[in-house]
Formats: sequence, structure tokens, C-alpha cells
Amino acid sequence: MYALVLVLVAVFGVVIGSFLNVVIWRVPRGESVVSPPSACPGCGTPISPRDNVPVLSWLLLRGRCRSCGQPISLRYPLVEAGTGALFVVMALRIGLHAELPAYLYLAAVGVALAMIDIDVKRLPDVLTLPSYGVMAVLLGVAALAHHDVEPLLRAAEAAAAVFAVYFALWFAYPSGMGFGDVKLSGVLGGYLGWLSWSAVGVGVFLGFVYGAVFGIGLLLFAGGGRKTKVPFGPFMLVGALSGILFGAPLVDAYLSVTVG
Repeated sequence: MYALVLVLVAVFGVVIGSFLNVVIWRVPRGESVVSPPSACPGCGTPISPRDNVPVLSWLLLRGRCRSCGQPISLRYPLVEAGTGALFVVMALRIGLHAELPAYLYLAAVGVALAMIDIDVKRLPDVLTLPSYGVMAVLLGVAALAHHDVEPLLRAAEAAAAVFAVYFALWFAYPSGMGFGDVKLSGVLGGYLGWLSWSAVGVGVFLGFVYGAVFGIGLLLFAGGGRKTKVPFGPFMLVGALSGILFGAPLVDAYLSVTVG
């Protein structure tokens, strides 16, 4: 039964990933994600339902438009499959509990924000700011379902604390961080805080570590310079994912080695 649920979660994630491809393309351009229907950017032919099945259609079409033969980016099926995989990972980590919808939402909006930040070096407010409300509602429902407000209060405290840290860093060195990162930080802090303060510490810390490692690699091997713009949102999101998955075990392992 549990395996069947995971399969359904994966399929749901792949379908959401298909919608996220629309979001990733249209939101930075200020376009509606509802209309008009998706069409080939080369010939403008609307994409038929049979050619709009996530992942499968791309494979059957061999990555090309049925009408004009223009190549379809590999990124589309990767986003779809990746979202499905993330949904399964969240289901395995969180379990079939009341807070799972909140973490599936985080996975979905995180994929969209990461890809948009990579594309345009910006985290759109239209995705980031409503995420505070969605998080509050979904985690609030979970707190009611569990008859326990402690995780919700911890999530609120963590959201405020992480936002404050990022705001201080931005205020001290505005050119080193975009304010969109500051806005995203509170959302990630809240989701990490619901789980534990260990998850908060690991998630935030690893976000900076991942960003630093990438920056050093860019300088050493890709000809980057001090003025090279690198989107930090994806590293924040991967760091938060690491905190969600491994926060408590990593802290426990560290304390066992250092404290005994």
C-alpha cells in the first residue's frame, strides 16, 4: 500500500513538474501561466494533449516538435522527472503525515525558483511572498491535526531568525546578496524550523557552503571573477533540502565526535 502511495506521489510530482515548466518560462516574462495554451516556440503550433504527457511525450517525439522538428530542450523532462523524484524524497522523509502537503509545495516552488534564478538571476516576488501564506496555512493545518502547536511556533521563530540573519548580511553588504534571497530565507527557515533547530542550522550553513564551493570552483576553473554574478537561491534551496533530509543526523554525529 505504501509503495502504491509513493508511485502516486511520484506521478503527481511529474505532472506538477510539467506545470512548473510553464511557470519557469512565463513568470519572469510577466505572462499568465494559465493562458494561452502551450505552443512550440519555433512554429507556434499549440501542443496537443498527446504531445503534452510529462516525460513520455518528449521521449516518443525524440526531443523534437511534431510539427516543425525544432529540438525541445532536455530541461523540460528533467524538470518533470526531478520534481517527481523530489516529491518521493519528501514523502519518504516526512511520511504520510499532515505536514506532507506543505513540504510538497516547498519542493514544487523550490524547483521553480531555482530554475528562474539560474535563468534570470532573480527570485520573483510573485512566487516567494505568497509562499509565506501557503506555509502558514499548511503547517497550521498540520499543527491542528497533530494537536501540537510547538512545531508551528518553532517554525515561526526560525523563519524570523533566518530572515534576520539574511537581512543583516544584505544590509552590511548589499552588493553581495540580492534582496530576493532575503525574502526566500524566511520561507526556508520556517520549513526547517518545523522539523528542528538542528535542521535550521544545517540547512542555512550548508547553503553558504555550497555557494562558497561553487564560487571557488568558478574562480579556479571557469575564469570567473569577483564581479561574476552567481545566483544564490539554488544553493539556499539545496542547503535547505540537505537540512530537511540530514539535519538532525549530522548534528548528532558532530556532537558525538566533539562532545562524546
